[in-house]
Amino acid sequence: MTARPHQTGRWLKWILGLQVLFAGVMLSSDLARILPQIASPSSAPALTEPLGPGDQTRRYDPNQVSPRAPRPGSRPIPATTDMPSRLEFVDTVWNGAPVITLTGTIAPGDADRFATFLASVDPAPEQAFLNSPGGSVSDALTLGRALRDAGIGTRMTGTDICLSACPYILSSGTTRQVEYGALVGVHQHYFGENTALPAFLAVEDIQRGQGEVMTFLDEMGVDPLVMQHALVTPPDEIYLLTAQELTAYRIVTAN
Repeated sequence: MTARPHQTGRWLKWILGLQVLFAGVMLSSDLARILPQIASPSSAPALTEPLGPGDQTRRYDPNQVSPRAPRPGSRPIPATTDMPSRLEFVDTVWNGAPVITLTGTIAPGDADRFATFLASVDPAPEQAFLNSPGGSVSDALTLGRALRDAGIGTRMTGTDICLSACPYILSSGTTRQVEYGALVGVHQHYFGENTALPAFLAVEDIQRGQGEVMTFLDEMGVDPLVMQHALVTPPDEIYLLTAQELTAYRIVTAN
């Protein structure tokens, strides 16, 4: 039996109504997430303001992070004028040893690009120098595991930054060095490619993602308790770790 035209029209209206309702739920959940930040933006000091214990939260916008000029001769390659919009990989020699540099935002797909790059580097690098404002968490974790599997150490010079998802790459090094003046910071993340999710699905993504991050840190020998600072710091701010905290959470190693 075929449906009558008016019945078909009624079903189409119901389907359209459900789609509009679902879109409204997604929009409202996104607005609930971003409106507080728009209405009350962070009043924390600027990223480069001096910090001390108890005064470590700074404003954070990954699109407004500018590289700091390094001391001449302090890095394997000079810092770029602008922070690249996705990771740039360079292999070179530093103090007679083969090294690589990873510079820029961690964009989706960068882990795959890095795997291809790393396979082409000969001789194999001993250290990876980092300078990144963060980005894709899943790519950072995958890239970090590739570094650990290859037995590569991680290092930051005094004018480098490693924020948001970047500390997971830093944590993956077989040895981990952070020079005085470098900035290492953590905060809350969004997990999953779709950020326009209903609240109950977004919470599932966040919980699953945090579990993956904490498991990763434990595997790398880093104290997962460092995430206590990330979980209470909103995405438009960053919690900068002191040298004492970097040591206490085992993010840096004794060399």
